[in-house]
Amino acid sequence: MKSIEQSSSTRYSESEWAMRVDLAACYRLADMYGFSDIVWNHITAKIPGTEYFLINRFGLRHDEITASNLVTLDLEGNVIDPGSVSSSHEDINVTGFVIHSAIHAARPDLHCVMHSHSEYGLAVSALKEGLIPMIQDAMPFYNNVAYHEYEGMSTDIDERQRLAANLGDKKTLILRNHGILTGGETVGEAFVLMYYLERACRTQMQVLASGREMHLPSAEVCEAAANQYDIFPHGKYEWPALLRMLDQRSPDYRS
Repeated sequence: MKSIEQSSSTRYSESEWAMRVDLAACYRLADMYGFSDIVWNHITAKIPGTEYFLINRFGLRHDEITASNLVTLDLEGNVIDPGSVSSSHEDINVTGFVIHSAIHAARPDLHCVMHSHSEYGLAVSALKEGLIPMIQDAMPFYNNVAYHEYEGMSTDIDERQRLAANLGDKKTLILRNHGILTGGETVGEAFVLMYYLERACRTQMQVLASGREMHLPSAEVCEAAANQYDIFPHGKYEWPALLRMLDQRSPDYRS
């Protein structure tokens, strides 16, 4: 594996290869934590210093993604680099292009964008009240979640304007009746936000299913708790730990 990794990495700058490795890790971890959906869903990352972004080849499962088989697209959907894939996987998911190009074009601060049809994220996306701040894991999202109305499968280029406008300056977007999306200044931040968002959604659905009366923190406490997360930036501590685990369990993502 080491020789394959070295030969692949020489095709790219050091900064691009590092981003490819991080993004491939994010796909593997998304699969490990239940954020994948056979060959659907998508995670993208900007190539440093460019307007291009990396995306998975449509038809590959999350657990098949490696640093070298990621595809490079521009903001118009042109394939700049097809990556190292077989001829049987040549398509780009148009919905992935529409959603991610919208965010990357509008938010250059978000270097990674992660979209999921996770089980509990889907459930909360169908609730009128959306995400309820009922547990600590939900506090980072207090007054910091945007919502986008369902328009069917995201195949209409014009939807990009509405996606970007609805996200605004936030890093978390609930796509009504569709799923959830997080963005980060790093791949680690995007993944860890997704991890805690899905956990907040799961707990919410479990509490609602209990039928018991909820006890919710006050707005003042929620606001204070949300501000506390500035002390522990998402991904700063978790991402290195996750990579150590992945290197033990599935190190071929680096190839």
